[in-house]
Amino acid sequence: MKKRFCSLMILVGVLLGITGCSASRSQEPAEIRIGCMKGPTAIGMIHLLADSEAGETMNHYEYTIAGTADEISTALIKGDMDIAAVPCNLASVLYNKTEGEIVTVAVTTLGVLYLVEAGEAIETVTDLKGKTIYSTGQGTTPEYTLRFLLTSAGLNPDTDVDIQYKSEAPEVLAAMNQNPEAIDMLTQPYNTVALKGNESYRIALDVTKEWEKLTQGTVVTGVLVARKEFLETQAEAFENFMKEYEESTESANQEVETTAQLLEQFDVFKAAIAKQAIPYCNVTFLQGQEMMTKAMGYLKVLYDQNPKAVGGKLEEGMFYIEE
Repeated sequence: MKKRFCSLMILVGVLLGITGCSASRSQEPAEIRIGCMKGPTAIGMIHLLADSEAGETMNHYEYTIAGTADEISTALIKGDMDIAAVPCNLASVLYNKTEGEIVTVAVTTLGVLYLVEAGEAIETVTDLKGKTIYSTGQGTTPEYTLRFLLTSAGLNPDTDVDIQYKSEAPEVLAAMNQNPEAIDMLTQPYNTVALKGNESYRIALDVTKEWEKLTQGTVVTGVLVARKEFLETQAEAFENFMKEYEESTESANQEVETTAQLLEQFDVFKAAIAKQAIPYCNVTFLQGQEMMTKAMGYLKVLYDQNPKAVGGKLEEGMFYIEE
């Protein structure tokens, strides 16, 4: 009798354990509202979006892929978005504008700027002297980055080169096609478009590598930001997000063909262009002290040229570093 009772209790215990596990697994995942822009900073997130749509993530992600930074900024400030991939300098602007309510949690994209020429005349930054350079981004980070490189190489950006800014990348490509002696400076994937359109074009200088030669830091294009309130109230969900984002980044770099297809599926880039551009987009995932050191070094250069580019001031408090 005692043996039967013991066996029955063990069976009940096992059943309760199974039921408990089932209940645990059936809990609803956290709902997180995330966003990115159409551009290189979306690459690291794309596998996460696809996995979420397939129901294969720990959290459920409601996502926005925006055409402009303003859409992302507005949603974050209003509290309609929890986490977003944004340009590095915008993260500083948002931190200052919200008085610390939006913080940076990871670096996701390093440099994506390249100088392209038709021919083989340019080997160093000093070789740009006397050249016409077409670019976008007047009054924004591409201009500040180019001026820093030229000045550091001993060139005067206002007299030693002729920098002509266009409003959009296709205008830059059209201008260069009309002036084969010129140089273009564009972000990926637009340089890939240029290379596909003309076999005589080549990447003359990698802006990131030139920057690293001149400084102990690097170019930081994109970061992840989050609302501080979300971090404080959804700590476990945020931790799961960071794990899944890091995995998404690894997949983006290792599975280029699939990543390219997903970028087209989510209407970010055409797959044929994305496939060639991804290896040049420096998709990464950096947290903690390394994140802060690299981003602050880059932002300091922008601040020295125009404090408004980073929101008027630089604060280490803009970085969320878990102890």
